[in-house]
Amino acid sequence: MKRVMRPILSVVMTGVLAWGALARAQVPRSGPSFHEAVGMAWAIDPVRTELQVGHHSARARASAAGSWFAGGPTLSGEYMDDHMLGSNEGYTTYQGGVSVPLWLPGQGSATQQVASAEAASLDEQLNVEHMALSIRVLDAGAAALIALARVDVARALYDATARMATSTTRAVHGGELASVDGQMAQAAVENARNELALAQEEARNATAALEVLLGRPVVPDLARYGAGDVTHARFITPHDMEDNDPRIRVAHRNVEAAEANMKLARRSFMPNPEIGVDAIHEKQYGSPWDDRVGLNFSIPLPSEVRNTPIMSEARNRLASATSQETQARRMVHLEMMRVRERLIAATTTRQATRTATENMEKRAEAQERAWRLGEASLDTALAARQTAANTRLASARAEVEWHVASIRMLIATGIVP
Repeated sequence: MKRVMRPILSVVMTGVLAWGALARAQVPRSGPSFHEAVGMAWAIDPVRTELQVGHHSARARASAAGSWFAGGPTLSGEYMDDHMLGSNEGYTTYQGGVSVPLWLPGQGSATQQVASAEAASLDEQLNVEHMALSIRVLDAGAAALIALARVDVARALYDATARMATSTTRAVHGGELASVDGQMAQAAVENARNELALAQEEARNATAALEVLLGRPVVPDLARYGAGDVTHARFITPHDMEDNDPRIRVAHRNVEAAEANMKLARRSFMPNPEIGVDAIHEKQYGSPWDDRVGLNFSIPLPSEVRNTPIMSEARNRLASATSQETQARRMVHLEMMRVRERLIAATTTRQATRTATENMEKRAEAQERAWRLGEASLDTALAARQTAANTRLASARAEVEWHVASIRMLIATGIVP
């Protein structure tokens, strides 16, 4: 009998020590609101910086397109003399000039429109990135909360099995139970301790991923948001929600930029002509003058070899942008339907798992009392505890997912709660 007692006591003591170590390693539960968490992630988001730089560049291009000329000036110069031909008559010519490219009719304003449209598109892309980042924060926060809930459930299961194992040890020592019951209790404690360790590992990984996203070791509080926030949302009709979605707005901005680029391609039907001034200083034998000033111009003629690829590329860009806008509207419409259905299903699941958890907890307590009175077997009581733990974890997951579905609906309406 003593040989049976020693491993059981060893398991119980080891499990208690392990539970204490795991409890000390828990992540703090209190944290910022979801809105604050998104702000923390947005402040360190590298994509935001990239898009902001692109936006400033597009604005700079639009400002530069307001110049009087289509490009920078071109300097030219020549020097000629007769010394290399073996002559010594002193024929020397210095010639220099400066010319600037001119805008074709409507080309300057079209260039400004293209740059302005691209800057507006980047503005909307910032909104798309903010929305995507909000969803990433929501998913990471939900994963962390579910992992922490799993730790709570695993700890409660461990406490219950350790308590029952202690009672079993005393009963085995007193000869009231067989050694197989002690072994069963020992196995239950081991399984509960293993589940607690796995839950703790999952919680650490989830909170670490969230810390990388937020820059701080905190977990956002999602429990303060529910269906009441969705009811008072600004946009509740599907049409309003879709039109307000930044992914559709950025797709529309891309179409506008492609249309402006098409207009620019039509205005650029030929290379830019150039006009300038030349000055010549000559030293010639017997010449009555040595300085001259004049104008120069260069007008390249239109060519299908040059214009056809430009127009083809502009048409392809417009067709691609139009197609992407249509696809974006379809995708957003489908996603809106899924978000609403997810909220409805999450509400039902939340209520159902709450009721099931209450019933399973009562059943587990009743089975444990019956086991202590000798009216039920140990394996029945342990199985009831395990079922209650599984149901409690499902309820905790459903609770988090309901809050997540509510926040996701708010994000779909253009609100970051």
